[in-house]
Amino acid sequence: MSVKYVSILLLLLQLSCCFSSGSCGKVLVWPMEFSHWMNMKTILDALVQRGHAVTVLRSSASILVNSNDESGITFETFPTTSTKDEMEAFFMYWLNKLTNDVSKDALWEYFQTWQKFFMEYSDNYENICKDLVLNKKIMAKLQESRFDVVLADPIAPCGELLAELLNRPLVYSVRFTPGYTYEKYSGGLLFPPSYVPVIMSDLSGQMTFMERVKNMLWMLYFDFWFQMLNVKRWDQFCSEVLGRPVTFSELVGKAEIWLIRSYWDLEFPRPLLPNSYFVGGLHCKPAQPLPKEMEEFVQSSGEEGVVVFSLGSMISNLTEERANVIASTLAQLPQKVLWKFDGKKPDNLGTNTQLYKWIPQNDLLGHPKTKAFITHGGANGVFEAIYHGIPMVGLPLFADQHDNLAHMRAKGAAIRLDWKTMSSSDFLNALKTVINDPSYKEKAMTLSRIHHDQPMKPLDQAIFWIEFVMRHKGAKHLRVAAHDLTWFQYHSLDVIGFLLACLTITTYLVIKCWLLVYQNILMTGKKKKRD
Repeated sequence: MSVKYVSILLLLLQLSCCFSSGSCGKVLVWPMEFSHWMNMKTILDALVQRGHAVTVLRSSASILVNSNDESGITFETFPTTSTKDEMEAFFMYWLNKLTNDVSKDALWEYFQTWQKFFMEYSDNYENICKDLVLNKKIMAKLQESRFDVVLADPIAPCGELLAELLNRPLVYSVRFTPGYTYEKYSGGLLFPPSYVPVIMSDLSGQMTFMERVKNMLWMLYFDFWFQMLNVKRWDQFCSEVLGRPVTFSELVGKAEIWLIRSYWDLEFPRPLLPNSYFVGGLHCKPAQPLPKEMEEFVQSSGEEGVVVFSLGSMISNLTEERANVIASTLAQLPQKVLWKFDGKKPDNLGTNTQLYKWIPQNDLLGHPKTKAFITHGGANGVFEAIYHGIPMVGLPLFADQHDNLAHMRAKGAAIRLDWKTMSSSDFLNALKTVINDPSYKEKAMTLSRIHHDQPMKPLDQAIFWIEFVMRHKGAKHLRVAAHDLTWFQYHSLDVIGFLLACLTITTYLVIKCWLLVYQNILMTGKKKKRD
């Protein structure tokens, strides 16, 4: 009976949407894995509730995009040469390497490691994309479906090529692309390196001179390498598929709307364009009641409260040595600790600490007894902590986690430690400071108030702009003219050259005229003397 009622409810929602605004449509989705999929899934669930027909393209090698989902989403699975195990092994290998085997202080080695990762990552997704676009049966089915919009995550290339093949408007859901290269060179967004820290540079918006030097080096690295060695590999592939010369950057630049999963509580001020909107924290929601046994454990903490500890969805286990060091540190806290941990139980686990393979993180962070959040700094967890006003102790591992926690530290809501070099005393002191120093809680609550004080909730804003693109078959009126300019026109080099030429010619003519006048004066003077 419950399934029947759910089906009736979904039908009524769909009819309500269609009759009220006439904007119900068909959405084709090109997703990315891990936390990216969790954010995308939140948007898709809301679209389904609004009555839209949502189809997710899922490769047979997909790790988390589950075709058994019963939320009303349709999954179109296509076969690939890669397997799920191969893709999972690829991500786990590079996660371990970037987390444990290379230091951010060794810039050259760090750059090279990321470069190798991106090259292999690009190879994998190019192969997956080929398996899709060269599959005539599936592509014909997609053409016949007449979708209204393509929703894609640009960190997984192919969505832009699909939108072009299907001649459909494209909307991006994105946290960031490496070095902001897509946003800058394809989307037209401005990132002045003098005050906007390059993503993955581990910098905040308050930079010293040497930090600005570092920021410039990071920008130059991404500008040169990612553009010249990675993106151009897709130019030939896209041109072959479309049967005409085209650049990958040109296809990315056709995105109608950029839904950026960030907000000013996390970001420092920087320029935005009319077709880019911050929707950070769209997955956050009020806390729900905890499971009975977990609630009993939380309540047993008394006035001391609890600490929530999670390193996200991609870190499934730790070395036995590191787990024991962490466990012994947590045992010294007067608070109870809920630790998301999947591995061998540490030998010296304290009686105040409970291990869980899964925790309702958002609900725990919203619990009145939660005093602090130990986090790896993933954007999802950071936004949940901001949403509920919980101070953080950060243990960043890779990607944007260093940046997220650098921003939180600069805003006074977190203490950040080095995962590889921190001692037990460093960890314990950081926890005690964040819990006992009221300034951290005050700063976290300030960010929380900023997050909540918006004219429209982040998820509602994301849905509005997707529906806007469907209603108007695009958003060309928000597209800046920069997309139609060459690089020298964009930087006004042609105008500067013209003005310099005019100035040079004018200067030359003025000097020439003065010389002629001067010569005439001299000649007149000489004639008078002779007379």
